[in-house]
Amino acid sequence: MTTPLGASGWTKELRRARLHFVTGKGGTGKTTVAASLALALASGGRRVLLVEVEGRQGIAQLFDTEPMPYGERHLVSAPDGGELCALHLDAEAALLEYFEMFYNLGFAGRTLRRMGAIEFATTLAPGLRDVLLTGKIKECVTRRESDGRHSYDHVVVDSPPTGRVVKFLDVTRALSDITKSGPIRGQAEGVVKLLHSPETAVHLVTLLEEMPIRETLEAVDDMVDAKLRPGAVLINRVRPPRLPARSVTAAADGRVNTSRVRSGMEAAGLDLAPEVLDGLVDETVEHAIRVTAERSAMEQLGEANQPRIEIQDVTEGIDVAALYEIADLLVEKGVR
Repeated sequence: MTTPLGASGWTKELRRARLHFVTGKGGTGKTTVAASLALALASGGRRVLLVEVEGRQGIAQLFDTEPMPYGERHLVSAPDGGELCALHLDAEAALLEYFEMFYNLGFAGRTLRRMGAIEFATTLAPGLRDVLLTGKIKECVTRRESDGRHSYDHVVVDSPPTGRVVKFLDVTRALSDITKSGPIRGQAEGVVKLLHSPETAVHLVTLLEEMPIRETLEAVDDMVDAKLRPGAVLINRVRPPRLPARSVTAAADGRVNTSRVRSGMEAAGLDLAPEVLDGLVDETVEHAIRVTAERSAMEQLGEANQPRIEIQDVTEGIDVAALYEIADLLVEKGVR
């Protein structure tokens, strides 16, 4: 899924996707962006499922609800009549569901849980946990109602961070750790087909900072090597420059004309004490240095050759209203 260098917005290829994994380095706002993306996709009357796989109850915290048990539930209404549902996944519940669906072992499965056999099984075959979780996600994506329509128009997954996301999604490799035949393996092969299809995209959340940018570029390369489809790079907490473009370079070098700043303040009716004026000049230099660094980071992101969307900083803090605000911005950028 490649686009011209510097492309931005939600491409035609991304509009084909129904399964959206959202990853990013810790601290980049991955869960916030995943929730906002799900709201954006639900606008216009669509039904979307937001899935959590890491057991942190991050979705419940974002939407200020009680901790979520295993199971799909209505979360909030989306703009224009849409609906956002949520699913908190855990490997043990998924395995018990597999036992009941494929082996008719509902009661026996609960007995195995009490014996600790499920934890033993997922420890013995580490790849089994990810197969179980991605298998449940695949079931949600492909499930249909009695009228033949998909139960969900889109499924958005708050995924593991960039350092672990490829291992989580590389179900092909995980298959070598589990049984060579049977229903679970058959389900896993269906997962492989879905994850490597145009219906799936893996979006990367980043900040305009060195470490998140580096992890983003490395993750894109790793995904391509694993034949997964990188989606959009979602640049979070973007702050607008406060200086004219022509002034940034000089200010970043510390070349700020204090006399001109004082004259400008006086013309605006502000008579600042010398120490206040010096502080203002220092802040101007710091701001220009940050703007210069962010410009360089944006140029680095061009190496990923992926569509990009900038998400403006929500300085008031993240709450449900902020999620809707970010979702509206994503819709304006073409997310649908």
